[in-house]
Amino acid sequence: MSWWDALILGIVQGLTEFLPISSSAHQSIVGQLLIGEDPGSAFTAITQLGTEAAVLVYFARDIGRIISRWVGSLRGTVPRNDPDARMGWLVIIGTIPIVVLGLLFQDAIDHALRNLWVTVAMLAGFGVVIGVADRLARNIKPLEQLSWRDGVLMGFAQCLALIPGVSRSGATIAAGLALGYKREAAARYSFLLAVPAVVGSGLYKLTDVAADPAPVAWGPIALATVISFVVGYAVISWLLRYISTHTFTPFVIYRLVLAAVVAVLLLTGALDPLPTG
Repeated sequence: MSWWDALILGIVQGLTEFLPISSSAHQSIVGQLLIGEDPGSAFTAITQLGTEAAVLVYFARDIGRIISRWVGSLRGTVPRNDPDARMGWLVIIGTIPIVVLGLLFQDAIDHALRNLWVTVAMLAGFGVVIGVADRLARNIKPLEQLSWRDGVLMGFAQCLALIPGVSRSGATIAAGLALGYKREAAARYSFLLAVPAVVGSGLYKLTDVAADPAPVAWGPIALATVISFVVGYAVISWLLRYISTHTFTPFVIYRLVLAAVVAVLLLTGALDPLPTG
């Protein structure tokens, strides 16, 4: 992977991680068109550390307050029903499903599920799901009303992001909309919920790559990660403003068009369903 390739893949990661269009699908597609192979789940997970760093910086005050109040609730200095302490527990409990399933199905996630025909099906199929959820959404509940049941359900929805083409934000936001939450509330919880899972996955893959005796292009990987942070931060800021007054229809249309384009490229042999990498 050249520095130029890493720059482009970093931009792609930053642009697509928080939009409901699947960053892993774009990494796989663009990677094959750019360097002739799928960059791999390890590269995707490591560069996601950059976009999650953007979440940590953008929501630094919120995250700091949540952690502080959560720790206080453990010590007994903060009431257990404190909204921020409760949010800390919701993020922890909502993260458990994806951790368990991610470990159980790691081999499939790294290989079989990266089949581009699976990606095509998920881009189109889940695009329809997002569109229906958005169209039927009541869009009335603020994040402060997030219940234990709804937090856990959105945690299970996040598990769908293990399949390239679904989209982590798309899955959790669609679940939030279906449960009656405002678009911005669903997006905020989606971003917070992703932090433990993505950081954990990225660090886990980082240790795997470091332990591999094969040479690793650490410089390009680092560049892609830094670029994904910068672009991701800008996307978070834009998306939260956008969805406060707009629907997800443009993203649904984009997913359907991209699915059709990738299907044509697969049928014509321009893309391989299971590229190396």
